[in-house]
Parts: sequence; C-alpha cells; structure tokens
Amino acid sequence: MRFQRFPVLTSLILIVTACAAPPPPTESAEDPTANSVTAWQRAPLYKDVDLRRKLQVGFLIVDGVYNSELVAPYDIFHHTVFHTEPLPGMEVFTVAPTRQPITSFEGLRITPHYSFADHPPIDVLVVPSAEGSMEADLQNEAMMDWVRKVGREASFVVSLCDGAFVLAAAGLLEGRAATTFPGDQDRFAAMFPEIDLWRGPSFVHDGPAVTSQGGARSYDPALHLVDHLYGEKVAKGVGRGLVIPWPPEGLSAVVVPR
Repeated sequence: MRFQRFPVLTSLILIVTACAAPPPPTESAEDPTANSVTAWQRAPLYKDVDLRRKLQVGFLIVDGVYNSELVAPYDIFHHTVFHTEPLPGMEVFTVAPTRQPITSFEGLRITPHYSFADHPPIDVLVVPSAEGSMEADLQNEAMMDWVRKVGREASFVVSLCDGAFVLAAAGLLEGRAATTFPGDQDRFAAMFPEIDLWRGPSFVHDGPAVTSQGGARSYDPALHLVDHLYGEKVAKGVGRGLVIPWPPEGLSAVVVPR
C-alpha cells in the first residue's frame, strides 16, 4: 500500500502491556473500563484512498453545533493544501439538512455550503458535537439516515466530543473501539454497551473511525488523520502554522491495528 512509506508515530501509541502474550479479553459490559484490544501500532488504511486528488471533507452542521468541535478540525484539514505539494490536500465544506443558516450553540450564524440533497461525494465525514447529539438529533430520522449512508460510503468518519453518539446510533462504530467527551462516557457506555469504550485517550482510531474527547483536544484527531494520510512532516507543518506542536507532549491516543 502506498502509505507504508510513512514512519510510525510511536509517540502516539498507548502501550498497555509489555508482555509478549496479551491477557484474555474481558467483557466491557461487566467492566466499562475494560478493553479487549491489546496490540498497538499505526493502523493501516481501512479503505484505499487516492491522494492524487483532493479529499472531500464534509462537516455535518446542525443548530446547536459547538464552535470548538467544528472549527478545530476544520482549520486543520483546510490548511493541508499549503503543506501537501505535490499532493493536493483536502477540500473542506459544511453540510446541513438544508441550505438555511444554522446557529451554533455559542451563537454564530453559519450558512452551510451544501444541503443533504446537493453535496458532493464525501471521503471524510466529520461529525462535531452539538447540543442535541445525545438526544434530539438521534431522533431526527432524516439526519440519521444521511449520516448512516454517507458514513458507510466514506473512507473515514471522525467525531468530536458527543458526535460519537451520532456515529454509534448510525451503526458506524459497531465492533470498534471509541471514545467521547469524558463527562458523557458513562452515558455512552449505557447506551452502546457493544462498543469498546476507552476513557483515557484523547482520541481512538479504529479502522475507518476516529473518535475523540473533543473540546480543546479536537485538534489532536485531525492532526493525527493528516499524519496518517500525508505523513508526519505535513502534520507538523500544519500544526506549526496554527502554533500547535505535533505530537503534543503527553498525548495519549489509541490506534487499533486492523
């Protein structure tokens, strides 16, 4: 695979055991902090991605979306185009149920680039947290059907904070490890006991899914995905332009081999 030339980010890997033989898995339903994943390395690409064209990165925005979880990864992915030559980098855009402006939780009025009906194909679906991510948005059948369809077709899905509830409810995290906002992890474990919840790391990358704690740590999963696709040099360049060291000191993250 063309991306194997990139170096392994050993500083990103959370080492949970030094033993050659991993312990037997435990059931997360009995112990919500237990995990069945015991091997750690840089994850291979879940689907082949042609980096010779711009990757289309679509951000789901709805009323009540939180500024931090939207803007942080948007900044990171947008700035790839200044560091990936000769590759073209990423093209970012927002998608909402309609083209009518939405209002963020903090009061920003945002006019989406596209609606559910007219957006281009999406290679990377990003689901920022919103006020209704744990309740009302999950009852929105049109939105959930859209997330389910687009997420299955995308090469990667990324959630920030409680956006993991949306991905989980859409069936996009089944059989995978994931994380979410620390204060909502008990609720996540109760709602989705089949998902391998991690409570400590900034983000978890398992196959096509990258989930994160959100908040100020929303930069971490975005820079990780940039590094994963384009290499550490590009991720460091993007981070340097935003005065964000990559990888940040003390970062703990989980990358599950597949």
